[in-house]
Amino acid sequence: MNKKLITMISALSLCVSVAACSKKNDTSKTENTTGSSVNIESMKSESIGDADTFIKLGSEISIEGEGARVENNKVKITSAGTYSISGKLENGQIIVNAGDEDKVYIILNGVDITSSNSAPIYALNSKKLIIALQKGTENNITDGEEYIFEDESSDEPNASIFSKDDIVIIGEGKLTVNGNYNHGIVSKDKLKIQSGNITINANNDGIKGKDCINITDGDITINSQGDGIQSNNTTDETKGYVFIEGGKLNITSGEDGIQAETQVLIKDGDITINSGGGSENSTKSNGSKGDRSEIPNQDVGEMPVQGEDMGERPEMPEISNQQQPALEENVRNNEASDSITEETVSTKAIKAISNIVIEGGNIEIDSCDDSIHSNNSITISGGTMNIASGDDGIHSDAELNINGGTINITKSYEGLESEVININDGSIHLVASDDGINATETSTESSENTQQTNKQNGASQKAQININGGYTYVDASGDGIDSNGNITMKDGTLIVNGPTNNGNGSLDYDGIFDISGGTLIASGSAGMVQTPSSSSSQKALNISLTSQEAGNIINIQSEDGKEILTFAPAKQYQSVIVSTPDIESNKKYAVLVGGSSTGKSTDGVYSEGKHSGGTIIKTEAAQDTITNITQEGATTGGGVGGPKGQGQPCGQGDRKEMKNPSDMNTTKQ
Repeated sequence: MNKKLITMISALSLCVSVAACSKKNDTSKTENTTGSSVNIESMKSESIGDADTFIKLGSEISIEGEGARVENNKVKITSAGTYSISGKLENGQIIVNAGDEDKVYIILNGVDITSSNSAPIYALNSKKLIIALQKGTENNITDGEEYIFEDESSDEPNASIFSKDDIVIIGEGKLTVNGNYNHGIVSKDKLKIQSGNITINANNDGIKGKDCINITDGDITINSQGDGIQSNNTTDETKGYVFIEGGKLNITSGEDGIQAETQVLIKDGDITINSGGGSENSTKSNGSKGDRSEIPNQDVGEMPVQGEDMGERPEMPEISNQQQPALEENVRNNEASDSITEETVSTKAIKAISNIVIEGGNIEIDSCDDSIHSNNSITISGGTMNIASGDDGIHSDAELNINGGTINITKSYEGLESEVININDGSIHLVASDDGINATETSTESSENTQQTNKQNGASQKAQININGGYTYVDASGDGIDSNGNITMKDGTLIVNGPTNNGNGSLDYDGIFDISGGTLIASGSAGMVQTPSSSSSQKALNISLTSQEAGNIINIQSEDGKEILTFAPAKQYQSVIVSTPDIESNKKYAVLVGGSSTGKSTDGVYSEGKHSGGTIIKTEAAQDTITNITQEGATTGGGVGGPKGQGQPCGQGDRKEMKNPSDMNTTKQ
C-alpha cells in the first residue's frame, strides 16, 4: 500500500502569525501538568571493536563473514556481531532482524544508501543497534518521499534510520541523514548520540527517541520542518525525557526545537536553536501593552477606590512588521489543565511537559514562541543563555527557580513568567515589549483576561515573586515587575527601566511588596507608580520628577556627602524608586538631576567615581518607610492593583518645602 506523508508547511511559513499556522494531530503533543520529576540517567557508553563481517555495497553486494545475507537488494543482518559496511546502495536497505538479546554493531565506512520506498536502515529487532561512523569517512542515508508498507495498517518505519529498539551513534566520521518521507532518525526505545559529526534534514522531526534521548558529545546539525529533537513517551512518566550532557547542537526547526514529554535536563553543551522561523515571525513581541492604555503626561487624578469598577480595559492592537494572511489565531501554550491537547503548531525552542533543568552549557535561542517553556517547573542553576523570543523568554506554569547562570533576553513579549518566580542568584538581563517579570496564576483563560480578572477580584493567593539574591536588570515597555500576588525582596540587585507611558508602572503588584534587603532601583513613568509596602523593614525613596530625558543622571546623596545612587535611566522617566540598606532613618537626602560622573557605568548605575554638577530638586529627611520626594511641577499618580507605598500615598498629603542646600553638608549646585 502506498502512503505519502502530507508535506508540512515550510519553516518560513509555519509561524507567519505567532505560531498559529496549521493544526497538527499528534498524540505526542498532549500536554498535562501531572508529570513528576524524572530520575534521569546517562545511557551506557559504547565502544567499537574489530569487524567480524565485511559488507561491500554496489550493483552487486558482497559479504565476507557470517550473520548477514542479501535478498532483493536488501542486506539482512540476523545475528549479533560487528559489521563493516562500505560502498553505494541505490534503492536498497540494511535490515536488522536479530535476537532479542543481540547487540548489533554497524560500522559505516563510507556509504551512500538510498531507498525510494522505505527506511534505508531499518532495525526490526535487536537488543541495541550501535552505529559507528568510521573516522575520515562521509556517510549518506536518504529515503524517498513515499513509503510502501506490507501491512496496510502500519505506519512504520517512518524515518530514514529507524529502530524498534535502542540506537547508539558513536565514532568520529560524518553522517548525513535525509528524511524526505517523515523523520530523520527514530528509536522506539532509547536513543543516544555519543559522538560523530551528524547532519539531519527532515520533512518532520529530526531525531525521535520515544523513551529518551541522551546526547553526550558530537557535532549535530538538524534542519527539520517539525520538532528538532523529540522524546514522546506519553504512557510512562519515568520516560519521555531529553538529557544533554555535552556536544554541539545547531537546530533549525519549523516547530519546537527540543520537546520532551516529561523532562529536559541540560548539563553542558553548545546549543543553538531557531524555532518557527525565529522571533521575527511572531507578531506578539512587536506590540506593547503600553500601546493599549496610553495616558498623556498630565495629572492622572486620584487612585480608584479598591474594588471600584475601573471600566473596560482597551484591547491591544495587533502590530506586525509585515502584512499577515488571515490564519487561525494561535492559542498561547502556557495554559495547563489535567489534559490539554494542542490545537496549533508549537514553535518553542526548549519545551517540556513536566520539568526543565539547566545546569550548564551555552544556549543561543531565537524562537517564534516561548524560548524556554515548561507546563510545570523550570530550574536554572548554571550556563549562559542568549534569548530572542517572539513570546515569553522563559515561561513555566507553576514555578521558575533561578539559582545561577547568565540569562540575556534581548527580545521578548514578557521576559520571565510563572505562577511563582524565585530569583536566588545569577545574572539576568532582559528586554520585554510587555511585562519584564510577571507572576500570574495558571489558568485556561487567556493571559490578558486572567490578569485583569485577578486585579479586579483582589490579590492572587498563589502568584509570587521572591528576589533573594542575584543581579536582575529589566527593560520593559509594560510593567517592569508585575505580580498578581505579592513580591518579596531580601537580597540581590533589581534595576528596572520601566515604561514611558502612564498606563503601566515600573513596579506593579496586587498584594504587598515587602523589601528587607538588597538594592532596588526602578525608573519609569509616573502615572501608575507603586512603591514597596509600609510593612517593609528597609526604607525607600519615592521620587517624582518633571519629565527627564533618557540618560539624564539622577543623583542621591546623604547629608554627610555620601553618594547613595548615581543612575542614568535608559529611557525617558518621571519616577524613580530607590531602596538600599544605605537609606537611614531621619537622615536628610538630596536629590539632584543632571550633571556627570567620573565613575564606571553598568546598566546606568555609576560606581567608583564622583558625581559633579546637576541641580538639586529637593532635600528630604527619611522619616517614614517610604519617603516621598516630589519636584515642583512634577506629575504624580496612583496605580490600580495592590496597595501603593504606604506612609502617604504618592502625590497625596502635604507637600514639604524645598530645603535650602546650605542645610546639608554638600557643595552641589
